[in-house]
Amino acid sequence: QLVESGGGLVQAGGSLTLSCAASGSIFSISAMGWYRQAPGKQRDFVADITSGGSTNYVGSVKGRFTISRHNAKNTVYLQMNSLKPEDTAVYYCNAVTYDSSGIRYDYWGQGTQVTVSS
Repeated sequence: QLVESGGGLVQAGGSLTLSCAASGSIFSISAMGWYRQAPGKQRDFVADITSGGSTNYVGSVKGRFTISRHNAKNTVYLQMNSLKPEDTAVYYCNAVTYDSSGIRYDYWGQGTQVTVSS
């Protein structure tokens, strides 16, 4: 239901752009975002963006990563600049919806590998 693309191998200092498209079966998406998981570590928040365009970033990527969203296409992007080896991880797209009772539902992509070489 969430299809990611754009991962790959890049040298330190380089750039990559990740994309994630939500299928039509996911309705009324509230926030869309990105998480990452390095080998042997937990999955961590990277950035998210609400339907209104408000953004949040983890401190380590502020000023280097930019999240954006095309609401009509249910697509979220993550522009990653000045990449560092410590950015190496599997990046997961996330979409959040709420039902009429306010219960939150999370949807996840399959993950895309980003590897930054030093």
